[in-house]
Amino acid sequence: MDIQLTAKHLKVTPALRDYVQQKVGKAQKYFDHIVWGQAFLSVEKRAHNAEMVVHAPGQTFRALAAAADLYAAIDLASDKIDAQLKKHKERLKVRRAAKASETLAAAAPAPSFSVVRQPVAPMTPERAIEALETEGRRFLAYIDRATDQIHVVFRRDDETFAVVQPVRKSNR
Repeated sequence: MDIQLTAKHLKVTPALRDYVQQKVGKAQKYFDHIVWGQAFLSVEKRAHNAEMVVHAPGQTFRALAAAADLYAAIDLASDKIDAQLKKHKERLKVRRAAKASETLAAAAPAPSFSVVRQPVAPMTPERAIEALETEGRRFLAYIDRATDQIHVVFRRDDETFAVVQPVRKSNR
């Protein structure tokens, strides 16, 4: 990444240049495709100002910081840029995840179902199992003689039978 350093009312030393390059270079850990960065340093009376601009494809990040010490101002501006880059990267992750889930939802076929209408007759659970076997169905709805409610008998995967009995939900 190319880093341009501009200073106003101060002399740029090699140590200061290396420090700025190190701090702006930290932005590379968030995005590999950062185009270039700029750092503007200035001194006005007792205030030391640092402005950092990082250019990435389609996005520009800018942070401005002031402190009593020039190195502290550079640190503050660098931390602000890092926070912006981190937030932007998280947004991109969320968008990609949302787009991927939409794609998966669109690709997955909607579950289909059909309505089966069948007459129900009063019988015992044993008689319902016999009728289920003779008719070759997967399930059979019937009216239980003992309770006068509709029950459903079905064959499980392990070839046993189960009966579904309705139960009222209690209001607690």
